[in-house]
Amino acid sequence: MYQKSTLPNGIRVVTEAIPYVKSVTVGVWVGTGSRNEEDHNHGISHFIEHLMFKGTEKRSAKDIAETVDAVGGQLNAFTAKEYTCYYIKVLDNHLELALDILSDMMLVSRYAPEDIAREREVVLEEVNMYEDSPDELVHDFYLDNVWPHHPLGRNILGTTEAIGRFDRGLVCEYYDNFYRPDNVVIAAAGNLTHGRVEELIGRFFGGFGGHRRAPAPKPPALQATRRIHARDSEQVHFCLGTASVPQDSPDIYVAHVLNNILGGGISSRLFQSIREERGLAYSIYSYLSNYSDCGLFTIYAGTRPANLDQVVELVLKEVEQLKNGDLTIAEVNKTKEQLKGNLLLGLESSSSRMSRLGKMEITMGKYTTLDEVVAKIERVSPADLQKMMDDIFVADKLSFTALGPVKDDVLPKGLRG
Repeated sequence: MYQKSTLPNGIRVVTEAIPYVKSVTVGVWVGTGSRNEEDHNHGISHFIEHLMFKGTEKRSAKDIAETVDAVGGQLNAFTAKEYTCYYIKVLDNHLELALDILSDMMLVSRYAPEDIAREREVVLEEVNMYEDSPDELVHDFYLDNVWPHHPLGRNILGTTEAIGRFDRGLVCEYYDNFYRPDNVVIAAAGNLTHGRVEELIGRFFGGFGGHRRAPAPKPPALQATRRIHARDSEQVHFCLGTASVPQDSPDIYVAHVLNNILGGGISSRLFQSIREERGLAYSIYSYLSNYSDCGLFTIYAGTRPANLDQVVELVLKEVEQLKNGDLTIAEVNKTKEQLKGNLLLGLESSSSRMSRLGKMEITMGKYTTLDEVVAKIERVSPADLQKMMDDIFVADKLSFTALGPVKDDVLPKGLRG
């Protein structure tokens, strides 16, 4: 049910027909995010995302909100490191309205100076709110430590200094560089036909022209840094990580299986060992960050300062046991079934299907069917997992970042030396 075509101006259109639902979700994906920013405009991708909702040449911000609400729709957006997405979910008979609204926001937003000034204050409050959340902030400190002086190592929101400089000139310059049809994917999923979607996109976006002007960013060089950031809080939060694979690597499914075994859920080794058996942390997990040309494998935990040494030691112990071959066929098979179940259950709505379509096309330029994904998960073997553990979890390549009420010059015992 997947189809793809390209409009004369370069916009790629990808759709998936789901005839048994009554909804349609449409997303406009732009191939730019915080990775494409420089020091002087750090945070502008996220800032422009906010401005898109502040009014166009024919609709005020209130008009946009009321028009969507009047049909029971849902309109939202998000900014990531390598892309930005604007999406709307409506009943299938309102598809034309959905594309009218999205094209209006994308092509003729006003970027009025008064809206920029007002939204600047909103985003600064968002930055301040984030600063008050150490369990989230530690991940940004960690990225800054492993990828210093590179856009991937910076957070998406931006800094107060950069945000304070944003004006209409900077906004329009960034928009003109990246918001071009050859850098846009429009994805749609639900009760639709590809021909109808393509026709409507041609009508509403056909006059959109130009080409992306900015070069592709260079990959970062990972630094195996170990750093403590002292701060008053009840817990110490830490990230322990290493390099992983890019998102289009043939080993990406090995990484997903390994992540799930180590810390991907409540039955994972880290969760069971550190939370369930010993009660040393409320939150502990591992996760993958996979980008177009690089990746990270990260373990996070939050614990009391007195327990930091023990928790880090237990994490390293679980890693070492996996490296030493402590892995059964039964455990691998259980993880595969869990991953397949999570994948299929997570794609039961038009929104999730649209998101999968758009993300794959904007980041990799290709579509992988669910059957292909399942087959690749099935092919992962214990030997594949063992090799990846040996390749990435090397002692002198581990990065560590902690944030909390601890001494800023004393690493946990297991990481000293």
